[in-house]
Amino acid sequence: MEAAPSIVNRMIRAAKLDVDLYEEVEADTTANGQAFLAVLIASLAAGIGVGIVGVVEEGGLWFLWGLLLGLGTAIVGWLAWSLLAYWLGTTIFKGPETSATYGELMRTIGFSNSPRVLSFFIFIPFIGSLIAFVVSVWALVAGVIAVRQALDFSTGRAIGTCVVGWIIYQLIVFLVVGLVIGLA
Repeated sequence: MEAAPSIVNRMIRAAKLDVDLYEEVEADTTANGQAFLAVLIASLAAGIGVGIVGVVEEGGLWFLWGLLLGLGTAIVGWLAWSLLAYWLGTTIFKGPETSATYGELMRTIGFSNSPRVLSFFIFIPFIGSLIAFVVSVWALVAGVIAVRQALDFSTGRAIGTCVVGWIIYQLIVFLVVGLVIGLA
């Protein structure tokens, strides 16, 4: 029996935008746990970075609040984004070769979060915002590759899926946040 590839190796390959990695995790039905772990690790790193900023700017309780909020939104966001990309990619943007399951999108998109580990460094004065921007763009490019490989279609279709999905996702977030604020 062959040992499963390490999570660290897979996350590094995902961050390097290794297309073969995305094909590998798409096909590896046992990689759901690793995809979840990739999201968790990236979110913890980002949450710690945001938490440090919170401590510096607001005080100690902001660290825990930032960490918990970051973890919760990252996990829910990953699952929701995977579902939205799956739906868009297998309906609206479906091409002649398109074939995918929700699990394939979950795994590839989970690993596309890998560059977000570097969000830990957003607390660094003067360059933290630049780091956040670069990491966001990097994760977006990884996300396009993840969607393209999981759905077996062109880069153009993957970009379309991600752009339309992002707009819908932002509208949903806006509505949910508005609802929560309205209820509070």
